[in-house]
Amino acid sequence: MNYGFVKVAAAIPRVKVADCQYNASNIIEQINEAEAQHAEIIIFPELCITGYTCADLFAHELLLKRSLDALQQILDSTKGKQCIAIVGMPIEAESVLLNCAVVLQNGTIQGIIPKTYLPNYREFYEQRWFASGIGKETTLELFGQKVPVSTNMVFDTPTCCFGVEICEDVWAPVPPSCSLALNGAEILFNMSADNEGIGKHNYLCSLLSQQSSRCLAGYVFSSCGFGESTTDVVFAGNGLIYENGTLLAASQRFSFEPQLIISEIDVESLRMQRRINTTFAASISHLIKEKALRIRTEKVMQQEFTLTRKIDAYPFVPTGKELDERCEEIFAIQVCGLAKRLIHTHCNTVIVGISGGLDSTLALLVCTRTFDKLGLDRKGIIGVTMPGFGTTDRTYHNALQLMSSLGITMKEISIREACIQHFKDINHDIDVHDVTYENSQARERTQILMDIANQENGLVVGTGDLSELALGWATYNGDHMSMYAVNTSIPKTLVKHLVTWVAQHDVDETSRLTLLDIVDTPISPELIPADEQGNIKQKTEDLVGPYELHDFSLCHFFRFGSRPAKIYYLAKIAFADKYDDETIKKWLKTFFRRFFSQQFKRSCLPDGPKVGSVVLTPRGDWRMPSDASAELWLKECEAL
Repeated sequence: MNYGFVKVAAAIPRVKVADCQYNASNIIEQINEAEAQHAEIIIFPELCITGYTCADLFAHELLLKRSLDALQQILDSTKGKQCIAIVGMPIEAESVLLNCAVVLQNGTIQGIIPKTYLPNYREFYEQRWFASGIGKETTLELFGQKVPVSTNMVFDTPTCCFGVEICEDVWAPVPPSCSLALNGAEILFNMSADNEGIGKHNYLCSLLSQQSSRCLAGYVFSSCGFGESTTDVVFAGNGLIYENGTLLAASQRFSFEPQLIISEIDVESLRMQRRINTTFAASISHLIKEKALRIRTEKVMQQEFTLTRKIDAYPFVPTGKELDERCEEIFAIQVCGLAKRLIHTHCNTVIVGISGGLDSTLALLVCTRTFDKLGLDRKGIIGVTMPGFGTTDRTYHNALQLMSSLGITMKEISIREACIQHFKDINHDIDVHDVTYENSQARERTQILMDIANQENGLVVGTGDLSELALGWATYNGDHMSMYAVNTSIPKTLVKHLVTWVAQHDVDETSRLTLLDIVDTPISPELIPADEQGNIKQKTEDLVGPYELHDFSLCHFFRFGSRPAKIYYLAKIAFADKYDDETIKKWLKTFFRRFFSQQFKRSCLPDGPKVGSVVLTPRGDWRMPSDASAELWLKECEAL
């Protein structure tokens, strides 16, 4: 796959305890299904060939012999197939019985991984039947093949490197998957027999999410389901696929039917995360005592590839209950950041430019909550509305109404006459609505705010957001500058949700209605005169493109290191019902052109709190020379 996706599958087959022939037939059926869906690797539950709950039957020769016969049947069925299958079974080696994962591809046994940690507490009695795989590195001959046996083994495919651990291994303080990841495994597979109990499922999900995140890896989990013995415990059939802490796909628990859970892990993104994470690199040299045995699998033939994982069009905006929780947390971070700055500077006054737009509204709301938490009088918040040539009645009245209902100090200072005088001073034609015309207004407004701050011994709170910084949609030394920028790491697609959240949870009815109207107002700098009906004429998204597309590009470029072709591929899926291919391509080119050319504005940003995974401050997550060439990225955009 050109964009680094590896299609993986977690299988939960039909099982009959101790009926190896029956189990093998169902395993083969699901391998064939995975192959038909172009999965590269499929994992099955622990001891799936025999069933996990055979108990003392594991000591009987007949069961062990039939399990080998079943393995031979499964192995033969893989001939001519590209899909790598990982199946579970008991393996006798050097007079001890091991609980093993067997890796198969195209009629070949690639390797056998014994279980490291055997639970022997509460409902588990594995040490009664099995020995730990620690120290059992050896070579077995099976069906005429010499097969390596080791707990420390990674498999190199043409598209990824993967490793395998078994059930209890991931519950250990230091799971084997940690070592496997440091030895290069990018996808970790776990075959399990995880029984159910109240609260256990949520704990399991948390554990797997943490492990995939800690190892900067994909994590594919398959656990026993319906058909295992219910003498004392019940198995719900958990199939879970994670990528760096994020759940991509999950099975239906307690299903009576077999399930095949498929998704794609973005290995390219994981490699980028590992490249920039210096702690991961340091751990390799500090923690790895011996290198893993490396097994190279066969080359996978090029297959038709269809992405099945959901591509979120709004990666910065969660849904449902999580959105409320995220908004509350972000708002709290903004308030905490501003509060610390006010305490440090012994400042009881802040100055905010209020335009009636989203960004300045959010900054004002942060100020009011901060003053309330610090026990300061809201009159110490000086809101300044500065009507200019493009100010409309709607934004003007919303600005006044909001300041009034929130009970802050209000100032209205028109910038018209000052700008007219300035145009005369620099000999600029007022009828030429160019960048000079627009930026003069932005800088005049900033000058007013800064000078009032000097008068009042106050602090100017900036209003610009992350999306504007990415595009450079700010006037250098105009709205680009402040004394503390509370919105600096909040993308535009999230700003309106934050304002809506405050409207629903934290203000009076009058303020709520005003806030909701502000949310519905088109985004505009209002630097060009309104139309004949007094409506906003200069709409930002008509000029620089839809913020939802730019935020999508920013997230995938910054967080995942995606190249333009990959972003384009994903955006076509995410916005299939909203934008055609040419529109996506047009604004993708705009994003990269502006992102590179406007770095000089980000190189001298004021302080502001980091609230999410993306922030462009030069003191934090992003350092780039202002004169870096965009040629590589723009050429790829042109070639789309």
